[in-house]
Amino acid sequence: MSFPALVEPATELTIDEVRRYSRHLIIPDVAMDGQKRLKNAKVLVIGAGGLGSPALLYLAAAGVGTLGIAEFDEVDESNLQRQVIHGMSDLGKSKGLSAKESILEINPLGDVILHEERLDNDNVMDVFKGYDLIVDGTDNFATRYMVNDAAYFLGIPYVWGSIYRFDGQASVFAPTMADDAPCYRCLYPEPPPPGMVPSCAEGGVLGVLCASIGSIQVNEAIKLLIGAGEPAIGKLVIYDALELEWRKLKVRKDPNCALCGENPTVTGLIDYETFCGAISDEAADAAADATISVTQLASMIKEKEEGSRDFVLVDVREPAEAEINHIPGAVLIPKGEFLNGNALSQLPPVDSGTQVVLHCKSGVRSAECLAIVKGAGYDDAVHVGGGVVAWVNQIDPSQPAY
Repeated sequence: MSFPALVEPATELTIDEVRRYSRHLIIPDVAMDGQKRLKNAKVLVIGAGGLGSPALLYLAAAGVGTLGIAEFDEVDESNLQRQVIHGMSDLGKSKGLSAKESILEINPLGDVILHEERLDNDNVMDVFKGYDLIVDGTDNFATRYMVNDAAYFLGIPYVWGSIYRFDGQASVFAPTMADDAPCYRCLYPEPPPPGMVPSCAEGGVLGVLCASIGSIQVNEAIKLLIGAGEPAIGKLVIYDALELEWRKLKVRKDPNCALCGENPTVTGLIDYETFCGAISDEAADAAADATISVTQLASMIKEKEEGSRDFVLVDVREPAEAEINHIPGAVLIPKGEFLNGNALSQLPPVDSGTQVVLHCKSGVRSAECLAIVKGAGYDDAVHVGGGVVAWVNQIDPSQPAY
């Protein structure tokens, strides 16, 4: 099903623009009219990271007249494996500013607007206003639901993408463009249980996958802006890079959708952090009075070496992570072993008097495991707040971070 162009064409193209976009102009489905629409378009890209990098570069190269960048983070070395809009000279620099400089190097004919603030309920509606289209490159569920809801309330369509390890997904959510067009909540009515789906920082992502999905997002954005082809409204594109397989699934509008359904219950922005939950209620309860700092852990390790203390330190990360860095003396038992119950047989007996101390990368997975351990009777078990990230930053900076 085709849709009308989102943007009216600009009055004209300059001679320099005609030269630059000549390969577009000779495509019948783009031509002069389509390129003028791109020139007149205002597109907001959320995030200048893995997906935002290729999206911003190709939107700029395509001739989108105004590009907004919503990004509050700074460039660090771990970004460079996939965030190709940044380079070594940008380390420590604002990602938004770094991205703007790269965009203007590729195409100085457009305008770039920076929104260097974390999107939240207080500013998201104001940031979104005035844009014709949104490209969502966020990497957490709370922001995804907020983007979906805010875009719906403002009547702005958006292109969504998601990546993890070797897998990617993309779709277009535009329930205000057609009566049967779904929103993100139609596809995912509720977020996954806390801790069930690791973030890219925990599970990793193949760098080139960002380009694969980011380019799909730009392709859909251009089609929407100029009114060409059939956009992925009501479709979910799934890419398996390991098997080199593409699939396309139908996504139907949910009449019971909390946002765009027949009887909506979400009629305004909500508390998205609570809705998605970084950790489960059980994990939060378990960690409430059982969280130690890396400084405390370092003292405990010293006491254990001196023979005045006994405990077992358990690393609940994956084996590949443990190869990168470690806390001395830790025993590796991945989180999955706690979920299936096998980990308990690898711990000291409950009545042994040996305390169990858990850690992961940042403290999220270890809190989830802590709830399981406490539920099994290890009442004095604790976990390390900040995990190995805090250990490297505060105790042993000689080790690499990731």
